[in-house]
Amino acid sequence: MGQTVYLSLGSNLGDRAANLRAALAQLEVAGRLLAVSALYETQPVDVPDQPWFLNCVAAIETDKTPREVLKLALRVEAAMGRLRLREKGARKIDIDVVLFGDCVVDEPGLKIPHPAMHQRRFVLEPLVEIAPEARHPELGKTARELLAALPGGQTVRRL
Repeated sequence: MGQTVYLSLGSNLGDRAANLRAALAQLEVAGRLLAVSALYETQPVDVPDQPWFLNCVAAIETDKTPREVLKLALRVEAAMGRLRLREKGARKIDIDVVLFGDCVVDEPGLKIPHPAMHQRRFVLEPLVEIAPEARHPELGKTARELLAALPGGQTVRRL
């Protein structure tokens, strides 16, 4: 039996919904796709002068290691033409490992749980939709509790 990994996907260039669907199809090699949230249109957070994003969260049961899942996510991004021209800038696809079972990983280039997930409405709203009781292994709070604790200000609309 594998671990459940939660991936946050986002796109703000081109056909955003098609980009998310294409990335999800390629990520299925990681394991069994358990759930995918609805799509959410979201305001850019760190770099506001760019197009709005479409985001979703996917749950995958996998036997792969956290590093293997990260490598797969990076391969999917590269295959879909992601260019890292500006940190947190516009991108065709972005895939982040948000949670990996109850694992805590702190290695160069890989931090699980994602270090900013508890501050990001665009991650927490779709995560709560598919896994409200998913627990942050360091903060000890569920996704639902983390979402409830967020201050206002980040625009996220379910489509």
